[in-house]
Amino acid sequence: MRPRPGLTWYNGSKGAVIILTKSMAVELAPVRVNVVSPGWIDTPIWDTIAGPAKQARLDAMAARLPGGRVGTPDDVAQAVLAVISNPFITGTVLHVDGGQRLI
Repeated sequence: MRPRPGLTWYNGSKGAVIILTKSMAVELAPVRVNVVSPGWIDTPIWDTIAGPAKQARLDAMAARLPGGRVGTPDDVAQAVLAVISNPFITGTVLHVDGGQRLI
């Protein structure tokens, strides 16, 4: 949610997802359109990305987050269920990031 130098392609794609979500919610109404945007989530991909340094990298991320930990797949699943179970939510990007956007 904060532009980073050298990542214009990535920053633009995130902005596009946000406006696409809002636009599709209007265009497809009454069908609801929402997006769940996860932050740092401890998944098996970190085994490949960080290898033996996985735990150290995740611990370093957790130390920076207001939530004090990286997320789990269950955190993301709970967010999806919350959005699905509330029929009055549409056009929303739900951030499941432990406060990452705040730092």
